[in-house]
Amino acid sequence: MSTMQVEVVSSEQNIYSGEASFVVVPTVQGELGIYPRHEPIMSLVRPGALRLTVPGEAEEVLVAVSGGVLEVQPDKITVLADVAIRSTEMDQARAEAAKKAAEAGVSAAKDDKSLAEAHKALAAAIAQLKTLDYLRSQKNK
Repeated sequence: MSTMQVEVVSSEQNIYSGEASFVVVPTVQGELGIYPRHEPIMSLVRPGALRLTVPGEAEEVLVAVSGGVLEVQPDKITVLADVAIRSTEMDQARAEAAKKAAEAGVSAAKDDKSLAEAHKALAAAIAQLKTLDYLRSQKNK
């Protein structure tokens, strides 16, 4: 089985570093499925669930990403995410509360800096909720 090296990094930490045989990344053009030896591309990442098929693992590795940049090389994928959280660290109630708080922050923003921070928090919460929705849909299959 052919694999590629995958690095998913947020501004706070390295979220995933390892091999994958298939990766799905939410980009601004739509979901992009990537196999090893893919043509080189760069794209902007939108909030959503990044999915990794890892050799030897029965379940996909899921990471909620709030945005960022994707670089694809034939043997390596790099995702530089604004915010990234592994699905194992997510909680529905916390994500919904974070979304409400971020929406309130957007409404109450008094300057560009506070508005940008509120939008960043909102994107992170939306990414988590989309990832949790994907997890639920896979369990119901």
